[in-house]
Amino acid sequence: MRRARRMKASAQAVALLLAGSMALAACASDEPDTDAAAGGDGGGASCEELQVGLAYDEGGRGDRSFNDSAYTGAAAATDALGGDLQELSPNDDASNRDQLLTQLAEQGFDPVIAVGFAYDEVIGEVAPQFPETTFAQVDGSNADGSKGENVTGLIFAEEEGSFLAGVAAALKTETDHIGFVGGVESPLIEKFEAGYVAGARAVNPDIIIDRQYISPAGDFSGFSDPARGQIVAQGMYDAGADIVYHAAGGSGLGVFQAAADSGARAIGVDSDQYLTVSDPALQAVIMTSMLKRVDNAVEQFITDYCEGTVEGATDRLNDLSTGGVGLATSGGFIDDIQDELEQYEQQIIDGTIEVPTTIE
Repeated sequence: MRRARRMKASAQAVALLLAGSMALAACASDEPDTDAAAGGDGGGASCEELQVGLAYDEGGRGDRSFNDSAYTGAAAATDALGGDLQELSPNDDASNRDQLLTQLAEQGFDPVIAVGFAYDEVIGEVAPQFPETTFAQVDGSNADGSKGENVTGLIFAEEEGSFLAGVAAALKTETDHIGFVGGVESPLIEKFEAGYVAGARAVNPDIIIDRQYISPAGDFSGFSDPARGQIVAQGMYDAGADIVYHAAGGSGLGVFQAAADSGARAIGVDSDQYLTVSDPALQAVIMTSMLKRVDNAVEQFITDYCEGTVEGATDRLNDLSTGGVGLATSGGFIDDIQDELEQYEQQIIDGTIEVPTTIE
């Protein structure tokens, strides 16, 4: 089994590669043999020749949240199966997403995984140009096949995990006043908000819930601006909220900082952020995190690709029933409410509670 190589490219390097610069051409001689890449059509490459391409969302690896979770899954798969992992991040304004996918496919990486709903339009343009390459998109549906027969959607019931986060916040608040910070106004992040609000109100219909987004629709900077995240969250704490849940990617670090400054609590997202933050002062305020197991979804997709069982033009739903979403218990802050949380979780799985995906 070959040791997986990590090859992270900066946005500048992407541009240089596309321009065919001499310096990066020399580096490219170190790349895996693209002639050995397997085609799409359901995967089935020899695991000894596995070459995974990973195109990150805004902010790239190091966000201690969504992108890092995707990396964890891809790295685990290539470590277990043997192969190569190529990582690419968008440029500063994230205008080169199509180039990232094209570069990975042209270099023979297969499967190619796009991380985030912001790839919705470009993956539908790029994937049909490479019909022998298998693509997947985290947070992008392709149930209708409109993005291509070689694209699989890895989607999540974020509203279900967020419902439990709302239940936890409503049970633990001492002020009956909580908050929600969204990264970018979008249907996806609205699912987090809708679930959180529904869960909190299931416990206390009269609870006060402040809600605000860092950036408007189309402006993805809201996922990578901790300073603005801190300002938004601080306003909520100053207004009386004592727990704030963020669905804001890398901007969530600012929410944690505001919680620490206010002697309050926060709820993380995607990864178990109690474990991923490096500052003990921030770790101490993270009551729980809404786990969105992007790592498991990506790892399983790559494994299935190797085994030849991937189906294109379909979605793979990760929800409470599959363990695809849930709440972290690190730190022990919600140990005393586990019985209540488990009751609500079972009602969701049974269908007794139907969690909304939009705000009415």
